[in-house]
Parts: sequence; C-alpha cells; structure tokens
Amino acid sequence: MSAIKVEIPGYQAAIFDMDGVVTRTATVHARAWKEMFDEFLQRYSVERGEPFVPFDEEGDYFAYVDGLPRHDGVRSFLAARGIELPEGEHGDLQELDTVHGLGSRKDALVQQVLARDGVEVFPDWLERVKEWRQAGVKTAIVSSSLNCQAMIRAAGIEELFDARVDGAVSRELGLKGKPDPDIFIEAARRLDVEPSASVVFEDAISGVQAGAAGGFAVVVGVARHGNHADLIEHGADVTVSEITELK
Repeated sequence: MSAIKVEIPGYQAAIFDMDGVVTRTATVHARAWKEMFDEFLQRYSVERGEPFVPFDEEGDYFAYVDGLPRHDGVRSFLAARGIELPEGEHGDLQELDTVHGLGSRKDALVQQVLARDGVEVFPDWLERVKEWRQAGVKTAIVSSSLNCQAMIRAAGIEELFDARVDGAVSRELGLKGKPDPDIFIEAARRLDVEPSASVVFEDAISGVQAGAAGGFAVVVGVARHGNHADLIEHGADVTVSEITELK
C-alpha cells in the first residue's frame, strides 16, 4: 500500500465506482453473466459437438467482464472463447444469439437476480460517506451498468449521491467506457467541481487507469480482494482494504 496520507474532507468531491466499492453488486452481475453465458454455451457446444465449459463466476467474471459496459463484456468473453457472433442491433430481443441479444438476456437476468437476492451495501463505505457528506464533500456514483439507479434504489442509498453517471448516461452522451476517464470527468462536471479537486474510488484495474488518466487529485484503489499491488501498478495513488482506513 502507498504511504500517501489522504483525508477526504480536504477535497471538494468523492466519486465512487458502484460495484465492489459501494455495493456488493458484483455478485449480482456475476450470477446473471453465468446464467446467461452457461445457457448459451450449452446450446453452442451441443450444436458443434464440443465439450461444454461453463462460465466461471470468479475467474471469467473478473478477467473478461468486470467493470466493462455490457456489450463490451459479451465481446470480451466470447473472444476469449474464440466464439464469433453477429453484432446485431440495440434493442435485439434476448432470444437472438447476437452480441446485443446476449446483452439483453443478461440485463433481464440482472433484474431477476436483483429482485430475488437484493443488494448488499458495504458497511465501511456507508459509515464514511455519511461523515464526508456532513463535512461538505459532494458525492457521485459511476457505473457502466444500465441498472445502477435500480441497484442504489433497492439498496436504499440513492439520496447519498449528488450525481450519477451510469450506462444510460454513457449511452445518451456517447461516453467511452473505462479505462477512458469519460464517466469520471462527467461525474465531476455534474458536481460542478474540477477533477483536480476530486478523489476517485475504484476497485478495478480499468477503473484506476481511468481515474489516473482523468487528472484526478487522488485515485484510491479499494483492494477488497487483497490486490493492492495490481491497483498501485495501474494507477492508484493509495490503496485500502476497507474505506474506513481513510479519514
């Protein structure tokens, strides 16, 4: 971990990635990705007489889809398996075996998993964000997910953010996904603060790369899985295992 001392009330804003920093929604997404890909892979393997190799809820999730916009995640995983599908079009029905069709199927499954399992908020984040907001720090949440608002609403934390930049906003504005810094810069703009006066919190390599590329004052790597060195290597200024380590 870095020895940099960070006191968040010394900055104007804190911008949080959702999955892995604010909420344990990675498990929601991982379950949805697995259900979607396994159903597809089973059919695909039967059609070609090949052995069925299921989607790994940890290895494949973190290697190929974590933190990516939905359709980029589909492309990434299929490429890793050497599978080519037509792109299709935005709005493709989930029954279609296209990149957009698989994306639609995954979105529907997220809604099912969300309704069934709910959303868990990390208590260390909840404790600190309330303190920081009381100290006058503006807060924003970012996510590549189209379900971000539904997630934070289900978790009962929607009122703890002054701004939200998610998959729907990115689609509307044509923002690039991580590791490009677009979503973080847009969040700072909506908070009416400069990136140089803001702190980014991220748990993914692509996310800390985005924060570093955006010129933010501090990029905090949230290493809940012990991946401190990887996050520092790719752009985090400091890492923590829990957000309560920061003042």
